Amino acid sequence: MSTPAASPTRRRLTVLGLAAVLFASTPAFDGGGASANPDRWSREWPQTDFATASVGFDEIRSGGPPKDGIPSIDKPVFKAVAEVTDLSATEPVIGLSINGDARAYPLRILTWHEIVNDTVGGVPVSVTYCPLCNSAVVFERTVAGEVTEFGTTGKLRNSDLVMYDRATESWWQQFLGEAIVGARTGTRLTIIPARLESWERFAARFPEGQVLIPNNPGLRPYGANPYVGYDSAFEPFLYDGEMPEGIAPMQRVVAVGDKAWSLALLREKGTIEDGDLVLNWEPGQASALDTRAIDEGRDVGNVTVQRSAAEGMIDVAYDVTFAFVFHAFRPESEIVK
Repeated sequence: MSTPAASPTRRRLTVLGLAAVLFASTPAFDGGGASANPDRWSREWPQTDFATASVGFDEIRSGGPPKDGIPSIDKPVFKAVAEVTDLSATEPVIGLSINGDARAYPLRILTWHEIVNDTVGGVPVSVTYCPLCNSAVVFERTVAGEVTEFGTTGKLRNSDLVMYDRATESWWQQFLGEAIVGARTGTRLTIIPARLESWERFAARFPEGQVLIPNNPGLRPYGANPYVGYDSAFEPFLYDGEMPEGIAPMQRVVAVGDKAWSLALLREKGTIEDGDLVLNWEPGQASALDTRAIDEGRDVGNVTVQRSAAEGMIDVAYDVTFAFVFHAFRPESEIVK
């Protein structure tokens, strides 16, 4: 059922109000207004080496929840594709396949947990999603030969999730996969190609695959979006950096390394070729950040990014994020509009 469009101010207030409800529902809510203060942080983070960092501490702010206040999923539970009955056709999932092991991670779950530590096809991975950036990235979680797990710090930088590894408690920027505070500062994680796609498309690609289900179905209102109207808001939440020129900050872009294309352009053209890269758009995926019920979100479509190779077309790592996010982390890079 359609509803009248809200004004930018109304949408902004709705997002802020629902985000406050989300954050306040987490344990030991710290109020979200704490300033950058490594001396205070060290009480909560005694193992983090705050003497080593690649960014200014004033760039890092509290998102509201404390350490692990948004709990990662460390012992994921799955069902076979054929057994899943509660996902609608257009509902968004992160589709991942490694060495013949195919798994879907629904955003209805990741919105509330942000990180899943898993092993897929024998490869230890962290599947991550930052709702405030709509950034879905999969990383190998082996660092310097050591398998680790990642959790949420409760902190944000450029509105993006700051993760931490449980081996050294270094802090990592989710969008970049790079350690920015602590002993592992400057280390980069290996990004694994994955697709942000509709449930219907994943199930068609991998009918023998598996699907993440909640460990405790009553822990969160899975399937509900706590950021109602966020991706049509006038401005980002908890972000005061520079905005991109020539494109609205909350417009989606397809980021591949140091280059991005507006989703509107890709949607208009259907296919964009750039060297050996081929970007495609097809309809049929609901936005996870639109309506209260994720499966009722407006159609933002499905994106694939592939590269031609001797063995045919192979998937390339990409991220469907917001223009302000790409500009914040790649300020000198191009957004093709």
